[in-house]
Amino acid sequence: MDDPIQCSTESRPSGGGAPGPGQALSMEADRCRSAYRWMVLARVLDDKLASLYRGGKIHGGVFLSRGQEALSAAIGVALQRGDIFAPLIRDTAGRLAFGETVAEALRTCLGSPLGPMRARDGNVHRGRPRDGLLPMISHLGAMIAVVNGMLLARRLQGRPGSVGAACLGDGGTSTGSFHEGINQAAIERLPLVLVIADNQYAYSTPTCRQFACQSLVDRAVGYGVQGHLADGTDLLECMRVLADAVGRARSGQGPQMVVARLLRLCGHGEHDDASYVDPALKESELGRDCLQVAEEILIGRGWATTADLAGWRHDAQAQIEAALAEVQRDPQPDPYQETWTAIASEGLRDGYPAPPA
Repeated sequence: MDDPIQCSTESRPSGGGAPGPGQALSMEADRCRSAYRWMVLARVLDDKLASLYRGGKIHGGVFLSRGQEALSAAIGVALQRGDIFAPLIRDTAGRLAFGETVAEALRTCLGSPLGPMRARDGNVHRGRPRDGLLPMISHLGAMIAVVNGMLLARRLQGRPGSVGAACLGDGGTSTGSFHEGINQAAIERLPLVLVIADNQYAYSTPTCRQFACQSLVDRAVGYGVQGHLADGTDLLECMRVLADAVGRARSGQGPQMVVARLLRLCGHGEHDDASYVDPALKESELGRDCLQVAEEILIGRGWATTADLAGWRHDAQAQIEAALAEVQRDPQPDPYQETWTAIASEGLRDGYPAPPA
């Protein structure tokens, strides 16, 4: 997506910056720096949401994306304006890279009537359908069929060229909706990219109790789609695999299944202490913090300095604090001013508040 926070053209903090005067960043370096900044923004935003939740400011669940930011950011930067993106609860980085603003995320979580859902839905069920950013459905696997329907509609309208990305966890692959959705996409040869975060647990159920194949990517051939395996802790690998999968889908090669192996570095939600996670997994390569891995890549390749990293984090913190201050001044929702129409009708059909009468 185009970069709303101008990751690749920012003025660098004094005392550092890569490359040196007169040099130009390669496209890969530029995109990696941009994706890393989305990861940082997502991590800092998640930390703020966790703090607000513990302070009793957020009602409902808070689900952090800690450990999944590399995969999610890679999706967001691989897609283009006009594509379709169906994120899940741990796709904060991808949402931001695709165009969601920090203020929109905070408004939904804090119940502001000025948010895209007008304080009427759970804080993860947010999006801008008109812009291709879909509010998720809690029934896991169901969003594949939604993306399929939008891609089919565009085909019938004579609007080819769009790619649809649908995100899923390993647990969601055990649902009937997953089977039906990917089977339909394969038969219709839709430009669908199904991104599966194999984070080792479906809530508290380990993968050994979910599937018997060695890897979820082995299922791709059974559906007649192309499968891709990625290290979900490695930002550069995630970006390369997602860019390849999106490119193949866009060029008419049909659905692509991307499976990224990683570990959820937090509980299922902030209400969950994740005491069931095998300590050996935490000590394995799957337990690496993808943010730290990305920093090692950027510094090791000379694409950024420690001053850059510190400056970007400071920028993210300032952006989130400014957005929070703005959102906290919003009015409280008033049920007597609500028309109570479904999201599929009237002004809510596109995920935007109805214009004033």
